[in-house]
Amino acid sequence: MFFIKLLTQDLIMHPSYFNQSLRGYLSAELRRQVEGTCSGRLGYIIAVIGEEYENSADKTHRGRIMEDGQAVFSVKYQAVVYRPFRGEVVDGVVSSVNKMGIFVDVGPLQCFISTHLVPPDFSFDPNANPPCFASSEDTLTIQKGTKIRLKIVGTRVDATEIFAIGTIKEDYLGPLG
Repeated sequence: MFFIKLLTQDLIMHPSYFNQSLRGYLSAELRRQVEGTCSGRLGYIIAVIGEEYENSADKTHRGRIMEDGQAVFSVKYQAVVYRPFRGEVVDGVVSSVNKMGIFVDVGPLQCFISTHLVPPDFSFDPNANPPCFASSEDTLTIQKGTKIRLKIVGTRVDATEIFAIGTIKEDYLGPLG
């Protein structure tokens, strides 16, 4: 699920950036530091959509000067954040298949689908090139690059990463197209 969150980040800037382009430097540095990162409690920060600088009512940028001459700017910003939830149905692309199950990339999230959570009409074919899960009834296969719809049945959150377990053993889930 996607959310818009108000967050804060401290940016340290070298004195060589203290000129009329400071706002652009701060904006670029903020995006470089936070976009694409993952916080376990927030989720994946997808994009920064707006910034606001502390004490910027008069459009000047004020920072705290450190002993080495650099300045710390406290930046409040809005970001689009992706956080997966149990029970959420998502689309992804299969990144690998082995006898234990299927690994699916759902944007920045990697989700694992165990063989126990794959419908019984799909069986693992290790002799196929590449290895895949093939349906005995249809001509459907699940292999690397296959687009797939799955339901998240559980998540595990670490400090800097989120892991998910999914299923395709319900109606309207499985390979797309």
